[in-house]
Amino acid sequence: MRCVIARFPFDLTKAGVLESMKGVKPETVVCESVIIGRRVYPVMQVGQVITRQDRRDFSAGEVIRAMAQLGFTVRGLSEPPAPALSPLQQASAMLGSRVSV
Repeated sequence: MRCVIARFPFDLTKAGVLESMKGVKPETVVCESVIIGRRVYPVMQVGQVITRQDRRDFSAGEVIRAMAQLGFTVRGLSEPPAPALSPLQQASAMLGSRVSV
């Protein structure tokens, strides 16, 4: 499949991406991710490996579109973290009362 990442055309195949990512240790996932094989990789790490370009040269959206079109599972951001509780709210929660935020 032909796709454009960072204004450069790439001919990507699912087998080619699998081969490129073979032996690459996944970084910690803190944003969108792609499941390749049995491993979960951050989108930007995948983009860097398959394009051999600096991560600042492309966007996560470009890589997400390409990976989705190739048939890989793409995970979005998880739920936003819960708001921090004040000390009074934490104490109330530990005592079993409802906490309103």
